[in-house]
Amino acid sequence: MTWSEDTDGSTEHEPGTAEARDAAVAAYWATARKRAGLTRLDVVVGQQAIGSVQPPAWSFGSDPREADSLLGLVLSGRKTGTSSAAQPYAVRGESVPRPGDLSIILDGSGRPRALIVTTAIEVVPYSVVDAAHATAEGEGDLSLEHWRAVHAPFFAAELAEVGLSFDDDSEVVLERFRLLDPKRHTQGANEREPVLT
Repeated sequence: MTWSEDTDGSTEHEPGTAEARDAAVAAYWATARKRAGLTRLDVVVGQQAIGSVQPPAWSFGSDPREADSLLGLVLSGRKTGTSSAAQPYAVRGESVPRPGDLSIILDGSGRPRALIVTTAIEVVPYSVVDAAHATAEGEGDLSLEHWRAVHAPFFAAELAEVGLSFDDDSEVVLERFRLLDPKRHTQGANEREPVLT
């Protein structure tokens, strides 16, 4: 469950209902997949079928303010990585993200704002996360020290939600991704990068 959903499926930070949010996500997906080049033609001519099924919609961070801040980093191109505690995936019966997975990123109000594709996944102990990953997360001064100061309490809270504790040996999922929609302004108008995994 993300910060934006109540147990009954309603969204606490968005006017309207869960149905309205779902409709907004579906409408965004219909438009974003075309802008990102994930059309049926791409599927027929050899790209993976990733563009045919609506991906999950979620937000970065643990509250609306963080969601907006981290989304801003994604949209600016500064944030190309994220991380999460590994153990909750198994406890919840969920799969760890895989290269090629698509995600719709929501803002702090639960509105769909971006489409990303996972490009790489690595599962490592917290203690061996390196400076390159910290930089890819795009937060603060981009240092590993800042990353550790911000993420240790985040991972501890994630693990506590499923009755586990956090330490330096706790495994974390390091995810790299690429922004597919909206296109960054630095790309040419006719430029289109294929979705490759």
